[in-house]
Amino acid sequence: MNRRYLLGSALSVAAVLAGLRPTASTAQQSPTANGITALPDAVPANRRMAIWRDPSCGCCDVYADYMEDNGFVVTRIDDRDFDKRSIAVGVPKEGLGCHLAEVDGYYVSGLVPFEIIDRLTAERPDVIGITLPGMPQNAPGMAGKIGALKIYAFNADGVSVYSNE
Repeated sequence: MNRRYLLGSALSVAAVLAGLRPTASTAQQSPTANGITALPDAVPANRRMAIWRDPSCGCCDVYADYMEDNGFVVTRIDDRDFDKRSIAVGVPKEGLGCHLAEVDGYYVSGLVPFEIIDRLTAERPDVIGITLPGMPQNAPGMAGKIGALKIYAFNADGVSVYSNE
């Protein structure tokens, strides 16, 4: 009787655990901005964004929400050393933003508006990335985009103005 009881218990636990495991179809899905679930491969590279940010930075979460509202699928990565990661990928030290993102092979430092990122991935300039230094009060993630923001491009040759709008 103990064997049947143990076997029955083991099967019950296995059934419960099997019910808690994600299936192959749900494990590979991720939500999109419009609430429809899509496979990650079905999301174009220029709409996928990874953000390395300090977990205590509220503006980074607001910015990620802003990007999702504008059609990006965002992966948030807690990284208190995102500034070191930023410098390692080429962001100039004096040009650091409040987080580092990667989208379609480019690095984006700071609260860069989605329109500028769309332009970057469409034009595909020969740069490592772009940056909006600091945390300007009129940037997305802060008070919203109001007025001009000066965004810089950077590569191995140096820094140049990418956008001033």
